[in-house]
Amino acid sequence: MNDMTRLERKVDQKTIKISARDVQVFYGETHAIKDVSVDILDNTVTAFIGPSGCGKSTFLRCLNRMNDTIDICRVEGKIEMDGADIYAKRVDPVQLRAQVGMVFQKPNPFPKSIYDNVAYGPRIHGLASNKAELDEIVEKALRRGAIWDEVKDRLDEPGTGLSGGQQQRLCIARAVATAPEVLLMDEPCSALDPIATAQVEELIDELRRDYSVVIVTHSMQQAARVSQKTAFFHLGNLVEYGDTGDIFTNPEDPRTESYITGRIG
Repeated sequence: MNDMTRLERKVDQKTIKISARDVQVFYGETHAIKDVSVDILDNTVTAFIGPSGCGKSTFLRCLNRMNDTIDICRVEGKIEMDGADIYAKRVDPVQLRAQVGMVFQKPNPFPKSIYDNVAYGPRIHGLASNKAELDEIVEKALRRGAIWDEVKDRLDEPGTGLSGGQQQRLCIARAVATAPEVLLMDEPCSALDPIATAQVEELIDELRRDYSVVIVTHSMQQAARVSQKTAFFHLGNLVEYGDTGDIFTNPEDPRTESYITGRIG
């Protein structure tokens, strides 16, 4: 192996943030995810697309162990982040979720002030030793969420009083406040109007500079706009994964082509 090949290998290894191998998910007797293996890259937006009920959100929830909260759910296989098994017994799921933040379909700010929404995570994880440090974390997170200029003069007002699009950006700010390495988004724009959707999409593009972003979306147009990698799920299987441009213009699997052209879904 020459030095260049060795260097390329090293770069490839370095850019893989999450590696999943032979992942199976069962809800009781129902086999929801079947033999999924995929590498999710750092500083990249990866879109999970596919028909409703195909397993894309279930697989997303495996990446921060949200499925642990469902009694009848069982996850098999291996998922590693930076080479470490996230399902190892020693891993605290609460700490993992500080590293792998999540934004849900419906904006869900806490019934607290805008400030306390963002400060909540850093407080429980002990990320600030005094008020000044906490203020700095809150401001930085709100700036990252592209909402600081809109809320900086009303941080004491309830987060639930914001518009839908603002609430979702507040939830993104809340997710990044714990300094995660990965950001999971489960259809983050499906409850938003077109203007708010455009703002969140622009934000997603900015966030990939600092995070690995994984987005589940029912909108193929959105996947094409915001992602660099796309994974197509169908009936619990990962059918195809690759560069977004290739998936949409030159899919290898006929099922992918059928979905993209509207024949299935």
